[in-house]
Amino acid sequence: MKLELLEISQIHAAYHAGTLTPVQLITALLERIAAFPDKAVFISRPSEAEILAQAAALSLDDLNRLPLFGIPFVVKDNIDVAGLPTTASCPEFAFTPAKDAVAVTRLRAAGAILLGKANLDQFATGLNGTRSPHGAPRCVFNAEYISGGSSSGSAVSVGAGLAAFSLGTDTAGSGRVPAGINNIIGLKPTIGRIPATGVLPACQSLDCISIFANSAADALTVLRAAEGFDGGDPYSRPVQNRALPAKPRAGILPAAAREFFGNAEAAALYETALARAEKLGWTLVKIDYAPFLEIAAMLYGSAFAAERLTGIKHFFARSPGAIDPAVRSILEGAAKYSAVDLFEAQHKQAGLKTLARAELAKVDILLLPTAPTSFTVAQMQADPIGANSKLGLYTNFVNFMDLAAIALPAGFGASGLPAGVTLIGPAFADAALAALADALHHALGAGAGITKAVPQTRLPAPKPEVTIVVAGAHLSGMVLNHELTALDARLVATTRTAPDYKLFALATTPPKPGLAHCPGFAGAGIAVEVWALTAEAFGKFVAALPAPMGIGKVTLADGSIHPGFLCEAYALEGAEDITAHGGWRAYRAALG
Repeated sequence: MKLELLEISQIHAAYHAGTLTPVQLITALLERIAAFPDKAVFISRPSEAEILAQAAALSLDDLNRLPLFGIPFVVKDNIDVAGLPTTASCPEFAFTPAKDAVAVTRLRAAGAILLGKANLDQFATGLNGTRSPHGAPRCVFNAEYISGGSSSGSAVSVGAGLAAFSLGTDTAGSGRVPAGINNIIGLKPTIGRIPATGVLPACQSLDCISIFANSAADALTVLRAAEGFDGGDPYSRPVQNRALPAKPRAGILPAAAREFFGNAEAAALYETALARAEKLGWTLVKIDYAPFLEIAAMLYGSAFAAERLTGIKHFFARSPGAIDPAVRSILEGAAKYSAVDLFEAQHKQAGLKTLARAELAKVDILLLPTAPTSFTVAQMQADPIGANSKLGLYTNFVNFMDLAAIALPAGFGASGLPAGVTLIGPAFADAALAALADALHHALGAGAGITKAVPQTRLPAPKPEVTIVVAGAHLSGMVLNHELTALDARLVATTRTAPDYKLFALATTPPKPGLAHCPGFAGAGIAVEVWALTAEAFGKFVAALPAPMGIGKVTLADGSIHPGFLCEAYALEGAEDITAHGGWRAYRAALG
C-alpha cells in the first residue's frame, strides 16, 4: 500500500485485503517520523515498543466493529495523555496526567493508535506556530514558511503523512489556519460537541477540540467517535444534528472587503473556490463583513482577552520568565482589565452579534478565506504580534458566534504554497458542513491546481437525524437496547433530565420505568441517555412502542429539549416512586 495519502477507508481496505497489518503500518510510520527533517513537530512520544504494542493488541476480528481500527493519530500537547507530560509547550509548567483526556479515551476505544504529542504555540496562544521553545514546525511545502498555529505540530503531522489524523484545539482559528497552510482538512466542531475534559484551556468558554484529516469523511468519522456529552466539561453539550441545503446560499466577501495583504495567489484561489461553488449550484450572496470583523478584533483587543489568564494565572504570577515573550506580552495585557471592562465588552459584542446575525439570516453558510496570507518564519519573528493578528482576520469571530466551521484546501499558487477556504455554519451543522466541504474539495481538485491528491473517499449525503431520550429498558446494556441498535441508532450523550421529573417502576414485562414530568418538583434529575437515529428509523421505533409508553418533549439538565419517553398518567397510579434512586440503572442495581 502506498502511504502518500493516509485515509481511513484506504487503510481499512488494505487491512481487509490482507496487504497491510496495523503493525506493518505503524512500523512504516515510525521510520517515516525518524527520517522526517522537521524535528519540531513532536514534543513527546511513547516508546516505539509501546506504540507497536498498541498495534499488536488489535484483533482483526474487530475491524468491522471499531471505526478507527488501526488508525494512527497524534494529539496536541495541551490535551492529556496518560503517562506523557502535558506541557502546553512550556517545560516549566509540565505535569504528567494519570489518565487520558475523554476524547483520547474515546478514540483509543474506537481502535485508534496514538503516536505522540505535538508541538504548539505556547499555551495555545497564537496562530503562527513559532511561539515554542521546542522550535517552529514548518509548512510542509516550504520550510521557510510558518506552519500556522497554535496547532502547529498537529497539522504538520497530517500534512506530512506522519499520521492519518490529529487532534488540535481551536479558540480563534488554531484548528483552521494551519489546515489552510498545510493543505488539509481542519474541522472546528460546535463548542462542546467534543468534550474538553482533560484539555488545558486557553479561553475555556470558546475552546474546541479540533480535527485535522485528509478528507472531510475522515474528519467526520473521528468526530463521531469522540463526540458526546461529558459532565467533566462545563461547556459540554449533548449532540444534535442540524441539516443544511445541498445547494446552500453561501455568504461571501464583496470585493471591497477582501483583504489578502498583497497575497495575489491567495486572492485568486478564493475567486476560484467561489467559481467552483457556483458550478455546484450554490447561490453566492455578498454579505457585510464589518460586524464579524469587529467581533473578531475583540478577542485580543478587549477585556475578553482576560480569559487567557484563568487557566494559568498562578503559574504566570510565579514564573513569568518561563513564558514566551510574545505570549507573555498578551497575558500581561490581559491582566489589566477589570470586571467593568468585561461587562462593557459584553454589551458591545451583543450589539455586534445582532448585526452579524442579520447577515447570517440572509444565507445558509459563509464561504470565506481560511487565512488571508502566510509568512516566513523570519517575517513572523520580526513582527510576532502584528503578523499573527493578520492570520485571524477570517477566523477569530467564529467561536464568539457559536458557529461550526471546516477548512479545506483551495489549491496552490505559482509559488508552490497552498491556500484554503472555510465553510462556516450554525452550531450542530457539523456533519452537513462536512458534506458541503467534501463536495467543494472534490470540485476544486478538478481544476484548482491541488497537487496533493484529492481524497479517494466521497462523503455520502447525510441523512437527517432525530434525537430521543431514553430512561429505562432502552438504556445501553439494558434488555431493550437492541431495539435501538438494530436501527443503527448511536449513543450521543449520557446526562440527566431537568430537576422537575420523577421516575416510577411499572408492572410490565420486561420491567420498565415510567418517566413523568412533574412541574414544581425540585429533584436532582433522572439519569438518561440521548440517542440519535435517522428520521425513518425514528418513525419505525415510535410506531412499535407499546402502551403505556409515549413520546413527548423531555427537558435536560442543560436546558435542551428532545423527544423522549414519557409515561401515560393512568399507568403511574399505584406505581412505586423510585425517583430517589436517581435513575433506572441505579434502581435495578439496588434490587440486586
